[in-house]
Amino acid sequence: MQAPVTNAPKARLELLNAKPPANYVAGLGRGATGFTTRSDIGPARAAPDLPAGGVGGPVVGPVGVGRGRGKGGEEEEEGEEEEKGYDENQKFDEFEGNDVGLFASAEYDEDDKEADAVWEEIDNKMDLRRKDRREARLKQEIEKYRASNPKITEQFADLKRKLHGLSTEEWDSIPEIGDYSLRNKKKRFESFVPVPDTLLEKARQEKEHVTALDPKSRAAGGTETPWAQTTDLTAVGEGRETVLSLKLDKLSDSVSGLTVVDPKGYLTDLKSMKITSDAEISDIKKARLLLKSVIQTNPKHPPGWIAAARLEEVAGKIVVARQLMSKGCEECPKSEDVWLEACRLSNPVEAKAVIAKGVKAIPNSVKLWMQAAKLEQDEESKSRVLRKGLEQIPDSVRLWKAVVELASEENARVLLHRAVECCPLHVELWLALARLETYDSAKKVLNKAREKLPKEPAIWITAAKLEEANGNTGMVGKIIERGIRALQREGLGIDREAWMKEAEAAERAGSVVTCNAIISNTIGIGVEEEDRKRTWVADAEECKKRGSIETARAIYAHALTVFLTKKSIWIKAAQLEKSHGTRESLDALLRKSVTYRPQAEVLWLMGAKEKWLAGDVPAARSILREAYAAIPNSEEIWLAAFKLEFENLEFERARMLLAKARGETKVTERVWMKSAIVERELGNISEERRLLDEGLKYFPSFFKLWLMLGQLEERLNRLDQAKEVYESGLKRCPNCIPLWLSLANLEEKMNGLSKARAVLTMARKKNPQSPELWLAAIQAESRHGNKKESEILMAKALQECPNSGILWAASIEMVPRPQRKTKSSDALKKCDHDPHVIAAVAKLFWHDRKVEKARTWLNRAVTLAPDIGDFWALYYKFELQHGSEENQKDVLRRCIAAEPKHGEKWQAISKVVENSHQPTEVILKKVVVALGKEKGSEDNKG
Repeated sequence: MQAPVTNAPKARLELLNAKPPANYVAGLGRGATGFTTRSDIGPARAAPDLPAGGVGGPVVGPVGVGRGRGKGGEEEEEGEEEEKGYDENQKFDEFEGNDVGLFASAEYDEDDKEADAVWEEIDNKMDLRRKDRREARLKQEIEKYRASNPKITEQFADLKRKLHGLSTEEWDSIPEIGDYSLRNKKKRFESFVPVPDTLLEKARQEKEHVTALDPKSRAAGGTETPWAQTTDLTAVGEGRETVLSLKLDKLSDSVSGLTVVDPKGYLTDLKSMKITSDAEISDIKKARLLLKSVIQTNPKHPPGWIAAARLEEVAGKIVVARQLMSKGCEECPKSEDVWLEACRLSNPVEAKAVIAKGVKAIPNSVKLWMQAAKLEQDEESKSRVLRKGLEQIPDSVRLWKAVVELASEENARVLLHRAVECCPLHVELWLALARLETYDSAKKVLNKAREKLPKEPAIWITAAKLEEANGNTGMVGKIIERGIRALQREGLGIDREAWMKEAEAAERAGSVVTCNAIISNTIGIGVEEEDRKRTWVADAEECKKRGSIETARAIYAHALTVFLTKKSIWIKAAQLEKSHGTRESLDALLRKSVTYRPQAEVLWLMGAKEKWLAGDVPAARSILREAYAAIPNSEEIWLAAFKLEFENLEFERARMLLAKARGETKVTERVWMKSAIVERELGNISEERRLLDEGLKYFPSFFKLWLMLGQLEERLNRLDQAKEVYESGLKRCPNCIPLWLSLANLEEKMNGLSKARAVLTMARKKNPQSPELWLAAIQAESRHGNKKESEILMAKALQECPNSGILWAASIEMVPRPQRKTKSSDALKKCDHDPHVIAAVAKLFWHDRKVEKARTWLNRAVTLAPDIGDFWALYYKFELQHGSEENQKDVLRRCIAAEPKHGEKWQAISKVVENSHQPTEVILKKVVVALGKEKGSEDNKG
C-alpha cells in the first residue's frame, strides 16, 4: 500500500493564502466575470485557521464557506453593518440618539466646527434671554419661602434692636425666669451630718496661740529670757497669701509699665486670660525656629530682629523680646526701625536711654528725634530735644513744625525766620511766618517767598487774603489776576477745580472778596464756549449743596456778566438769594434782572411777591404796574395783581382788575373763574351765576366752571338744578373725575346709595382704571355699613389698579388690626414711594406706640408730597401728642413754607367761603381738629 499523497493539497493551500498580485481579478482569465452578490463583498479569503482534522481531514464548522458561496451568520451581518455605517442592534443613546452610531465614522471638518460654534452661540443667547426670568422667578420663590417660614431671629429682630436703648436700671429690673423643670420641682430632703471631731480640732489648732519657753531658757531654769516666746499659727496659714502676692508682683511689669494683674481681682483676670491652644503653640515654635535661622544667617537684616521680637511679644515673653531687640540694636545700629522697636518694647524708664543710644548712632534720623520728644513729659523738655535735633538736621521741616507748635508767639516768629532760611522751599513755613508778622512785614515775607517759590499759587492767595484783611479790597482782584498770569508764565497749568476749592477755603476763612476774585478769574479756564452755561450752573449747584454760598453767588454773578439775557440763570440766582440772602439783596437782583429781561413774567412776579411777603403792598403794586407796562395783555400779571388785591381784602380793586382782564381778547377761562370767586366772596349770587353762565358760553369744556355752578345750586339747596348742571357738565367733560364724584355725592344725598352706586358704576365704565372712583364707591358702601360689599369692591379695585397708593392706604385701614402689618407689607412691595401708603404705615406705627418710627415715616410722607395738606395735619397732630414744642414749631414752619393746596380733608376746609382768607397755620389747626373728631367717631363706632 502506498502512503497517501498530501503534497498537492498543501501547494493549493499555499496558493490560496498567498498575496495576490496587483490588479488581480479572480476568474478573469477564464472569462468568469459574472455578477457580484453581497456575499462576495469582503476579504474573499480562506479562513486563516485550519480545520481541526488537519489538512485534508474532515471539516468542522459551518459548511459552504468558500469562494462564490459567501459567508454565513455573523460575518454576513458584519458586512451589512459596514454597508449601513452603524449597528442596528446597538443600544439607543438617550443624549445623542442614533447620531452617535450614524456619524461615528464621519470626519469632523471645519464646517462641522463652525456649525457647532453657531449652535453654541444660539444656545448661550437663548439661555441669556431666559436668565432674567429664571433669576427673578428664583428670587420670588426664595422671598415667598422666607416670608412664609421666617426665622425666630427675624420675628424678634425689632424687639432685639430695642435692647440697645435700655438703661442699666431697666436691665437690672428684669426678673429672672427661674427654673421650672420637673427635675427641680421634686421635693428635696435636706440632710444634716454632724461635723467630725477632727475638723473641729484642726480649726481650733489653726486659731490657737501656743505659749512656750525657749529650750535654752528652759535648760537654764528659765532665767535667761524674761519673756515668753509666742507662736501664732494663724500667721503660718496666711503665709500662702504672701507667697501668692510676691508671684503677682513679678507679673506686674509690662511694656507700658502698668500693672497687668490686679492682686485683688486676680481670679477675674485669670478668667479673661487667653488660653493658647496646642496648634498655636506649635505655630509659635515653628515661627521661632524660622526667625532664629533668619537672624543667625543674616544678622544685619533689621526686619528679622523686629519680627523675632514681635513673635516673642505675642507669645507673652516680653523679656526675651527686649533681649532680642538689644542684640538687634548691636547688630544693626544704623537702622532706625530697630531702635524704634526697641524703644517701644522697653518700659518708660529704659526707653529714654534706648532712644538716646539711637540718636547717637543715627543723629540724622528725624523719626528718632520725634520719638525722643514724645517720651518727654513737659513741653519745655520736648522743645529742648527738638532743638537738639535741629542742630543735627537743620533742614527737617517736620522738626521745625513740631518745635514751632510748642513755642510761644514771639519765639515762634524767631524760629520761623530761622526755619525759612534753612528750608526756603517749603511754602507752609513761609505762610506761617506771614501770619505772625505785621502787615508790612508780612508783605515782605510773601515777596521773598514768591521769589523762592515762583510756582506756588498759595502765596498769591495768601497775599490777597492779607490785603482783604487790611481793608484793601481793591487790590484783591489785581493780585489774583497778576498771580494767575505769573503762574502761567512759569509754565504752571491752572487747574480750575483746584482753584474753586481754594475759593471755597477762602470763603470758610471769611475772605469773601478773595473768593469772588478767584472765581471771576478762574471759572472760565478750560471750559468750551458752548458748555459754559451748563457747566457754571452745575458748579454753582454743587457749591450750594456743599454749603459754599458765597462761591455759588460768585459763580452766578460771573455767569450773569456773560449771559445777561438768560432767564434761567437769573431765576437760579434769585432762588439762591431767596434761600440764603437778604430781602434787600434779592430785591436788588430782581430789579437788575428785569432791566435785562423785561419780557420774563416770572421775574416780575417774584419781585412783586417778595415785596408783598415783606408787607410792602404799594411796592408790589408798583412792580406789577411796571410789569404790565413791559408785558401788556399778560394773563399771569393780571391774575397776580388780582391775587394781591384779593388777599389784602381789596375786593373792589380785584373786581375792577378782572373786569378789565375780561375785556381783553386773549383772556382765558381762569379769569372767569376768578371773577366768579370774587362774587362768591362778596355774596353776590346773581352776579356769580351770570359770570359762570357767561364763562360756560365761552369755555364749555372747562370743568371747574361746571363744578362751581353746581356747588352754587347745592348751597341754595336747589338739588335738582345742581344735578342738571353736573349732568350737563359730564356731557361736555365725560372724563372729569371731580364732576362724577360730585354727582355721586348728590345722588347719595337725594336718592340714597343705590342711585349713587349706579352713577359710580357708569363713571368707572367711562373712566377705567381710575382709583378715585373706586375709592369713592368703597367709601360709600362703608358709610352705609356694607362691609362685605366694600371688601369685594376693594379686591376688584386693587386688581384693576394694582399700583394705586390711595387704594392700598384705604385697604390697610379697612382690614382688622392683626392683618394690617401684612397688608402694609404688600402695599410697600407694590408702591414703595407712594406718600399715601407711607402715611398709612406711619399711622400703623403710631397706633403701636412706635413713636420714632412713626415720626420718620410721617416726615417721609410730607417730604414726598409737600402739597398734600392731610399729611401735614397728621404729622402736626402726631407731634402735638408725642413730640416736643420744638418739633411742633418745626412742623408748623415747614407746612407754612410748603403752602399745601390739596388733600381730601384739607380742601374740604380750605375751600369753605369763610376760610378762604385764612393763613395756612389756621387751616392746619382746623384740619387737625377735624381729624380728632373723625378719630373719636371711629372709636365710638368700634
